[in-house]
Amino acid sequence: MSTRGRPLKVTGLAVLAPVPVWLVADPLLGHRLRIVDGGETLDIDAMTAVLAALPPVLAAWGLLAALERFGVRRARAVWTGAAVAGLALSFLPLTGDGMDGATRTVLALMHLAVAAVLIPGLRAKDTAAAG
Repeated sequence: MSTRGRPLKVTGLAVLAPVPVWLVADPLLGHRLRIVDGGETLDIDAMTAVLAALPPVLAAWGLLAALERFGVRRARAVWTGAAVAGLALSFLPLTGDGMDGATRTVLALMHLAVAAVLIPGLRAKDTAAAG
């Protein structure tokens, strides 16, 4: 993968990463992902998962680009710390009411799937540049 196109490809894959988790949970196992907040109900489908992943993934890519652009020393290490902290914070909404345990677990797995693609994928330039 070229160095120029790598962030775009990683970003695209990270945004799509929750879809296989959803495919196993909803269509395959038959567990409908649903969050009830007061009188409103949110059914989570594949498109909802992709659209929910898009803003934080783009923000992560933008933060890394800004850190590198402004010459922050050890930009990728700083970014990795911020990405891991962001992942940890992303679990906070899962502690609330309005969803059953299976939905909570699937959503947590979706968050982990995005992070599993995004963090090593965008960080990978470090090892390539060092070699």
